Amino acid sequence: MPLTEPQVRTAKAAASAYKLYDSEGLFLLVTPSGGKIWRFRFKTAAGKEKLLSFGSYPKIGLTAARKERNAALEKLQAGADPAEERAAAKRERKLASIHSFKAVAQEWHQLHLHEWTPAYARQIMSRLEADVFPSIGEADVAEVKPAKMLEVLKAVEARGVLETNRRLKQYCSAIFRYGIASQYCEHDPAAPLRGALKPPPRPKHHKALAAGEVGDFLIRLAAYDGEEETRIAINLALLMAPRTTELRAARWAEFEEIESDEGLWRVPAERMKMHRPHLVPLARQTRSLLTRLKNITGKSVHLFPGNAPEGFMSNNTMLFALYRMGFHGRTTTHGFRRLFSTEANENGWNEDWVERQLAHDERNKARAAYNAAQYLKQRRDMMQWWADHLDGLHQAELVKRQGGKGADQRL
Repeated sequence: MPLTEPQVRTAKAAASAYKLYDSEGLFLLVTPSGGKIWRFRFKTAAGKEKLLSFGSYPKIGLTAARKERNAALEKLQAGADPAEERAAAKRERKLASIHSFKAVAQEWHQLHLHEWTPAYARQIMSRLEADVFPSIGEADVAEVKPAKMLEVLKAVEARGVLETNRRLKQYCSAIFRYGIASQYCEHDPAAPLRGALKPPPRPKHHKALAAGEVGDFLIRLAAYDGEEETRIAINLALLMAPRTTELRAARWAEFEEIESDEGLWRVPAERMKMHRPHLVPLARQTRSLLTRLKNITGKSVHLFPGNAPEGFMSNNTMLFALYRMGFHGRTTTHGFRRLFSTEANENGWNEDWVERQLAHDERNKARAAYNAAQYLKQRRDMMQWWADHLDGLHQAELVKRQGGKGADQRL
């Protein structure tokens, strides 16, 4: 006899599980804890016996359980396996959750962690969490449309943080491209947004000395009455053209053979803007300054130890020294890089050597393939020329000030 609703409702738990049979393979399993679960026993076309669970009573009543059974019977009559179909649907739902934009972004982020500094990696993820995940984080990465992507980025644009918005668009595009390569999606909805967002303002280049001002600058630097370490730091920034952050945090362990012509500074990838290691050949004048500095700070880890939390020279030390020398608004230590680039290019040095020395981001794919040591011999010659060129400008200014008489005041 088929079950009735009162029989199902009043069924009591027993010491062991038992079954109440309805019809055509449907039964109610009553557990020792009092749970009531609808199950359907059937045989596949191959004769294999299987079970399907339809849910628990009273959430699924007797009528609903029979409808589930009837639907399964129809599939069996059509030659399908209802249990296998349910498993396939479950797999599809699982895949859909794995391929949410947030999940794909996390995969992409994890893939590139080794290329980034920890701080930069945290910055990328925090920007995504703040501005992108709340809107499309749970969306299927394959279903995000350009209009939705534009809506997300327009909200950031409205805050006026245009450079942040530009970077967010880059991150999202990279995530979608990773999704395409991984067959999670077929399109990058951030790509068509070119021209649909406000561009960030053109960057203001750091002010740089003109060639005619360098001699005067070097004379004032030689006369600088502040800390000797600061004067040497400014000299090294001028001679090597590094980024200021690379120089301030430099460690003695990174320098090799400062007593020989093979002197070299190995800047680790984690301190480089492009996150690739960089080699800086040391000119004779540079090695001389390093030897002098080693007598002052050689027992410290850093070339320029300081009281800042990082343990090395603060960001403003060299800048304030330039102010004291009378160059407020006229140049910065970063401007020395522009000065070097301009002078080296105008004096006929190969553009590739100059760009490699400055460790610029090489958009050209052929250039980007070069490793940190590329053009090292040529750059060593170029940096020695640069140091000699600075000496020449210094001496020319001294001669000019002394009315044409000879002078020999070295840095």
